[in-house]
Amino acid sequence: MELVVTDLACARGGVPVLEGVGFTLAAGQALMLRGPNGIGKTTLLRTLAGLQPPLAGTVSAPPESIAYAAHADGLKATLTVTENLTFWARIFGQTDIAPALEAFDLADLAGRPAQNLSAGQKRRLGLARLLVTGRPIWMLDEPTVSLDAASVAQFGHAVARHLAQGGAALIATHIDLGFEAGVLDVTAFRARPRRIDSFDEAFA
Repeated sequence: MELVVTDLACARGGVPVLEGVGFTLAAGQALMLRGPNGIGKTTLLRTLAGLQPPLAGTVSAPPESIAYAAHADGLKATLTVTENLTFWARIFGQTDIAPALEAFDLADLAGRPAQNLSAGQKRRLGLARLLVTGRPIWMLDEPTVSLDAASVAQFGHAVARHLAQGGAALIATHIDLGFEAGVLDVTAFRARPRRIDSFDEAFA
């Protein structure tokens, strides 16, 4: 299992933001995306996850190997914790949700509707979905939003276990999650401004 990114360029709203991005992420490895707000970390993750097409370059990974989690928790408000996880497990052809409940300390909340959870509990449930996908490559955009210190540590342990089992993770975060990881500062791949060589005289 390996993710290989070669000479990738991506855009936000039709405007190029990153170009020449290249790296390899192998089984057991984690890579932290760093860079200032607005540099293109979210755009890069969305492109890698196949949610938008690249402007150039290639992304090579085994089919159905990527699980993506962003700011939205992806929960159905009227379903319980168990029902939400079961729903997502079935989407990905999985059945066992017990490890996800345990990893994110959700067992005591199993029968509670998602709409009655706190912001932090909803976030933990949203992240628990990763464990029921069965997919080895996790791509995460600021996953610790709304989490307290204990829950951040809990999440770090879950990622560390995923890596130890041969998974991989690409995470946009500035927080130390407590496990060894490489760093990819996307500032180095900021797209150069495009020069305008002509204009429509109607607007002159």
